[in-house]
Formats: sequence, C-alpha cells, structure tokens
Amino acid sequence: MIHTDQLGRRIEFPRPPKRIVSLVPSQTELLVSLGVSDDIVGVTKFCVHPKTIRSQKAIVGGTKKVNYEKIKKLNPDIILCNKEENTKEIVEYLEKEYPVHVSDIFSISEALEMIKQYGDIFDKKVEATTLISKIRLEKDSFDNFVSGVPQKRVAYFIWKDPWMVTGKNTFVDHLLKVNGFVNVFGDKDRYPEVSKEELSTIQDLDLIMLSSEPYPFSEKHIDELKNTTTAKIILVDGEYFSWYGSRLAEAFSYFRTLHEV
Repeated sequence: MIHTDQLGRRIEFPRPPKRIVSLVPSQTELLVSLGVSDDIVGVTKFCVHPKTIRSQKAIVGGTKKVNYEKIKKLNPDIILCNKEENTKEIVEYLEKEYPVHVSDIFSISEALEMIKQYGDIFDKKVEATTLISKIRLEKDSFDNFVSGVPQKRVAYFIWKDPWMVTGKNTFVDHLLKVNGFVNVFGDKDRYPEVSKEELSTIQDLDLIMLSSEPYPFSEKHIDELKNTTTAKIILVDGEYFSWYGSRLAEAFSYFRTLHEV
C-alpha cells in the first residue's frame, strides 16, 4: 500500500496501520471520529478530545517536543504530524525509523483532503466520506446564511505578552474569511505582534476576538483592552477556528452565534 501525504511524500505500508501515534490534537480527535480509537497507542499532552484519551493512551510529549524513547517503546506503524504544529526536526528524526504522515492545512478543502487520506490509510473510507459530506453540507448552509450578514472588520488575538494576532497564510484567517469577516491584520504574515497603541489607531474596527487557545484569554483581558478601542471584545472558542479535523462538522453552528453579538 502506497500513500501520499500533504507534502507529496510517499508513505508505504504492507497493510493498514494498527499502531498509531498522533502528535496533533485535532487529528487525534479525527481518528476517534473515524472509529480507529483502539489503534491509537500514543498522543500528546494537548490531545484533550475526547476527554478520556490521555488516560487511555501513552503520552509522548507535546507538539514541539516529544520523547523519542517513549515512541520507540510503542513500536508505531505510523506517526501523524502537521507541518505547522510539529517541527521539521521532529519529522526528520522520526521518519528515519517510522512511516510519518504530515498534514499541511490552510483551508477547508485541504482539511477535507486530509480526512480522505486518513480514510484511505486506515481503511475507513465510508466513515471519511460520510464526515466529508456532513462538513460540506454544513458549510454550504452556512455560506447561504453568512451571505446576508453585514460584513465586520475584526482582529483575532492568539497570544499576550507580547500581544499577537492572526494574519494571512493561516487556517484561522481562512475561517475568518469563510465567516465574511475582514481581518484588519490580513495584510501581515502569519502571527504578527501588535501593540495596544497600534490597535488604538485602527479605524472602523468592529470586533475583537480573544481566542481560548493557544493563550487562555479570559474576561480580565477584555477589561484590559476596553480602554484601547471602541470595538466590541468577545471571547471565542479557538478550537472551532484552528482544529481542522472532525470538529469542522460542529464549527459552522458555532460560527452562526458569532454573528449575533
């Protein structure tokens, strides 16, 4: 069996992999949704969905730093990585010993392609096709909904000290566009730093979103920014904006609520 990951790398297996190490939280959740939970042997400390996964599987580290010896003891048939969430060094080290699939996702279409690839690799084509169809139906319905909603200029914060926002060439920025939002930092690359002074100079800013991850923003941070801008400031669930697996099936219902604030 020969497969290709999202970097165009060829991966070969004699049979569908049965011992899986996942180094990406959203992809761990996807595996469970596809029905291969029993085949997962290792996850990261950030793999929090489903809630029981970390108590049932070996924890091999985080997404940027892993314990290679723990992985070796698990004797995996495949390791699942992501170009942005995991480091190049991790991938290069692990692929010397194991088949490593790397996802590379900046859009919904690329997320659906990854789901399809997982369906092929893990012999879950029916489950993958069903999930892909559900996500497409949800998105089509949401596209119709959002087409009649007034456009808002937004800023999406992901970090504090320093304050950092989402710029272009990110999955979050793509989903902001799907929502019909105009990212006021959409001309900047990736995750630029921004000062309160710079934020105060932005004209016609309608909405500031403080994400629940990777930085755990809370009500106190809303208070901290109130004197900086006249824009409305809200807390948002970052998983719906950055988890690109099966969580997309629920994301569009959540996005509808953001247009009611």
